[in-house]
Amino acid sequence: MLFSEILGQEHIKNHLTKSADFGRVPHAQLFVGPEGSGTLPMAIAYAQYLLCKNIEGENSNDTESCNLKFKNISHPDLHFVFPVATNDKIKKHPVSKHFMEEWRQLVDKQPYGNLFDWYRILGIDNKQGQIGVDEALDIVKSLSLKSYEGGYKVMLIWMAEKLNTAAANKLLKLIEEPPNKTVFILIAEDEEQIINTIRSRCQVLHFPPLAEGVIKNALLKNYQIPEPDAIKIAHQSNGNYNKACDLVYSDSEDTQFEDWFVFWIRSAFKAKGNKSAIHDLISWSETIAKTGRETQKQFLNFCLDFFRQALLLNYKADSLVFMEPKSSFKLEKFAPFVHGNNIMEISEELQDAIYHIERNGNSKIILTDLSIKLTRLLHKKAD
Repeated sequence: MLFSEILGQEHIKNHLTKSADFGRVPHAQLFVGPEGSGTLPMAIAYAQYLLCKNIEGENSNDTESCNLKFKNISHPDLHFVFPVATNDKIKKHPVSKHFMEEWRQLVDKQPYGNLFDWYRILGIDNKQGQIGVDEALDIVKSLSLKSYEGGYKVMLIWMAEKLNTAAANKLLKLIEEPPNKTVFILIAEDEEQIINTIRSRCQVLHFPPLAEGVIKNALLKNYQIPEPDAIKIAHQSNGNYNKACDLVYSDSEDTQFEDWFVFWIRSAFKAKGNKSAIHDLISWSETIAKTGRETQKQFLNFCLDFFRQALLLNYKADSLVFMEPKSSFKLEKFAPFVHGNNIMEISEELQDAIYHIERNGNSKIILTDLSIKLTRLLHKKAD
């Protein structure tokens, strides 16, 4: 993947290429950015720039064979690590090397994809992947070998916040003092979830969301859709190219999430003094609880965004509102019920629910409790 293929982020491209050109390559870097901002494609392009010695130009003839290896994600000095879990194919001790075929599929088809997309490809969306001790031992073993082509070795760790504590502790010394010409590139969406001892050993690069114009031009180039549609989708994507691609195909999980959210909110409004509506909320909780934990977390994050958008609309910050419900549910009618007197509590309850689901709490109990609390909070009056 060449830098010329990466959307936007020109200041980061310039920083990475210039530092490589001058031989100032940090041994450990942490790329932090929201979903769809291009952290993974940028990391692969940077690795390609280093390993293929693309200093004189990304398409020069003497690097053509090396660039081809990258196109197939098969360069022997580029190592990938990502969250995994057992599935129908691998029953125990899963590590990244067991899933390289699926990984190539993600990088080829959805390089801007998220963890939810990855778990769907693996068929483990009912489990939570992690980067564990077995993986850490594999990393140590891989990097103890000499470089195949005599240059750099690059270890790319995607979704580094999924490193569990035991694995992170095993890698501390290696990240601090790696073998000569060994480069670690860690990629994360939430750097606060990475333990401080790892984070402090890395040079951190923050990626902003993509500009609407960048997403619009990419949609026009890659999907040949009418320009008005591209402008609308670019606005709705909120800087997330992965979401923009989903919206082109109407393949976004947001459609299902919106249906669940609308039913939940309407039931919560009716539930005050209405026993049948309480039954609806319990039934709703059972429905969501039957889905995978990653789906539940993704849905609750969608709910957080929906409430924030309603709050922005309520306080007349219309230019920041990107969400457009596809159902008959009207955001402008819902907005007055989300205000300064309840938004903090709603946000805290949703984040607590995500926290407990992540730690394998009983989803049905967590969601039922959340629903009852939401009923009270939505009826709270603004000051």
